Amino acid sequence: MRIGVIVGSIAKESINKKLASTFPALAPEGTEFTFIDIAGLPMYSYDYDGNFPEVARDFKAAIDSVDGVIIVTPEYSRSLPGVLKNALDWSARPYGQFSFFGKPVAIIGASQGNVGTAAAQQHLRAILGHYNAITMGQPEAFFVYRPADFGANGEVLNESTAALLEGYLAAVTAHVGRFAPVNA
Repeated sequence: MRIGVIVGSIAKESINKKLASTFPALAPEGTEFTFIDIAGLPMYSYDYDGNFPEVARDFKAAIDSVDGVIIVTPEYSRSLPGVLKNALDWSARPYGQFSFFGKPVAIIGASQGNVGTAAAQQHLRAILGHYNAITMGQPEAFFVYRPADFGANGEVLNESTAALLEGYLAAVTAHVGRFAPVNA
């Protein structure tokens, strides 16, 4: 099973990138992850619709090439980051060519605050609903990031954190496995 991972932050020390880096070690056996970069996408404008830049074509092809996607989003000002919204806009263009249409998607996000990324995830669910993505409803994962739970090489040091992430990733693979064959 191939799962794409889109991290909605381009910050070098992003805690959401750190969280996503733990997925390969914690996921069920047979799960392969492809990290889909959004940093190189220019700001979307419909002026590009007639001549899509290669970076945007590559981004859409990366989504098309996986069975499902996990979007790892930070929360900026009670919503998703602009860079992630920009990537989602590219995924839906040209008009009618939704990369997420019928694609199984899961959402997780990390924050150092106690409510995690709840507001950003709700906004993201609304956008994905418009794109007709098959978004996993449960379990929701509003992840509170604690630096002491992670080692220098990205390993999870806290057993309850590892168990939470393993359970979440098992649910993601079940979700993708249930719906990806529909789109094959």
